[in-house]
Amino acid sequence: MSVVLLVLAAVASTVATAPGAAAGTGSLSWTLTPTGTDAQLRGLSAVSRRVAWASGARGTVLRTLDGGRTWRQVGPPDTADLDFRDIEAFDARTAVALSIGPGAASRIYRTTDGGATWTETFRNPEEAAFYNCVAFFDHRNGLVAGDPVDGRFRVLSTSDGGRSWRVLPDDGMPAALPGEYGFSASGQCVAVAGRRHAWIATGGADTARVLHSADRGRTWTAADTPLASSESAGVFAVAFRTPAQGIAIGGDYLNPTSGEDNLALSRDGGRTWREPANSPAGYRSAVTYHPFLHSTLLAVGPSGSDVSVDGGRHWRQFDDGTFDNVDCGWDGACWASGARGRVAVLRFG
Repeated sequence: MSVVLLVLAAVASTVATAPGAAAGTGSLSWTLTPTGTDAQLRGLSAVSRRVAWASGARGTVLRTLDGGRTWRQVGPPDTADLDFRDIEAFDARTAVALSIGPGAASRIYRTTDGGATWTETFRNPEEAAFYNCVAFFDHRNGLVAGDPVDGRFRVLSTSDGGRSWRVLPDDGMPAALPGEYGFSASGQCVAVAGRRHAWIATGGADTARVLHSADRGRTWTAADTPLASSESAGVFAVAFRTPAQGIAIGGDYLNPTSGEDNLALSRDGGRTWREPANSPAGYRSAVTYHPFLHSTLLAVGPSGSDVSVDGGRHWRQFDDGTFDNVDCGWDGACWASGARGRVAVLRFG
């Protein structure tokens, strides 16, 4: 791990001192891996430099155990009509996968043997409900965020590692704005930090908001952000390094090269949001903090990948390829996934 830290420190130094380097030619780059599929992979869970899971269209769930040199399709049987937009893996054997859509298309599956077998642990019984993304506080406690039902966002909760789920009461949820919903572009419309804090990203209305809970989803407060918001715009992803420090990112997916009003930062747990000095040069669907370099973030979208080494205040694009999701494992290894079966590992030098 010390070697990883030294390399990443060199990355941060190089990026910070070379703002004029051309996209894709600096010290950071993505190395594509042969997944063997052309499915769009919006779900991603990086466990380590060797183990990662990716999921997406046509019932696709992939797993690698050798750093991306080989991938296996390990998805649940008879799910070719499902779109697994999010996956959360705890290790090489245990993962929870969420398919999205109205009614019964929203399902949750769990495996404990690396995808050899799966158990369906939730099937949405409400035609009006639509679930978008999942996040876990730890190996037992997690949340799934869904679109509003009867004017309030719907949230599922588990306390047994995803073996069972229950709909949380909505009396502690603020009313949704007209047209407001969540985006299932990367599985990052819900984020958690610490043992109890959670955030939900929204768009679609006149104002893009972030909802915050300090009690694992029982009660929520809403805060406006400066991000652009419309039917195709809003906060697509939210991430928090601590219960206080976080980032909201997005933009307009119908205008993917516009970087206007696509990012905001918070220092008070999401109560207030401010735009930084600059932001990525386009719509971005996912963002993550590096687990060791606490001021380093990575963001990805259809028009490129960006890095910040000062907590999100300044950004530099280092790749112009298309990705939908980005995630880093416990050992500092970072992965990205996206359209046409693209999965890549972050390299230095």
